[in-house]
Amino acid sequence: MAGEDMADRPGARSAFAELLVARRAELRPEDVGLPGGGRRRTPGLRREEVAVLAGVSADYLARLEQGRDTNPSMAVVDALATALRFNDTERAHFGWLALTTSSESRCPSTAFDPVLDQVPAALRSVIDALAPTPAFALGPRANVLAWNSAWEDLVGPLGLLDDPDQVNLAVWTFRHPLARTTVTDWAQFADHLADQLARTRLRRPDDERIASIIAFLCTEPEFARRWQPHRLAEDIPSLLGFEHPSRGTLTFTVQTLSADRDQQVVIWLPRQAAARAPELRLVPGRVVGG
Repeated sequence: MAGEDMADRPGARSAFAELLVARRAELRPEDVGLPGGGRRRTPGLRREEVAVLAGVSADYLARLEQGRDTNPSMAVVDALATALRFNDTERAHFGWLALTTSSESRCPSTAFDPVLDQVPAALRSVIDALAPTPAFALGPRANVLAWNSAWEDLVGPLGLLDDPDQVNLAVWTFRHPLARTTVTDWAQFADHLADQLARTRLRRPDDERIASIIAFLCTEPEFARRWQPHRLAEDIPSLLGFEHPSRGTLTFTVQTLSADRDQQVVIWLPRQAAARAPELRLVPGRVVGG
């Protein structure tokens, strides 16, 4: 349509608005049951087409995309998610962005917070107690903040601890030559880590450290190809395999336990032990079997 530009100037556009624009650009008419064919001045669906599918006005959709309206109702968000053919994971993420958009200007700064990199003593004790099962504390920037002796013995030969003061799973995966030769399904692991960084970027848009990590990794073609900051993976891989230089073929079941301060405890449970292991839940200061 004349006068519409898919690349409206983003300015201070929110992550919710950016996702609206990006998704509209990805879809083709035939993806949503509309007749295709014909030349289009811009890629993807026209704004009017999405508006009709969602039952809103094109003017209102323009305000949402341009960040001039930051308080859509959940009914509108749900209708847009359906019109844009989001899957369940994408729909939940889309709704979360809508809920947080209206308060973005009132949120405190999320620039570098040293507390995010501090692992409480109780959590360190939990990780140590999990030995001989490899376990570590993972921060929101894919940085490994603490680990037990079993994990150190496992990943030391892989080069993950070459710089013990800057251990980052994403940087190792995309930058270290041993990563691609030792991780069995490197592509899936790489996709997952790029997705984790995208989630952190959306939740902490002013975090200078996450921005620098992403900028650094974007110089790597494999990361740049995977970097889709508005799209999140539907599945988190539960198995992780290695062709280890000294231990041979290894397969782990990955269990993740939520902790405080945007941190997680990640456990690499040997697959043969996973079938007989009890369900784990994290209680302050200890891990309890279910």
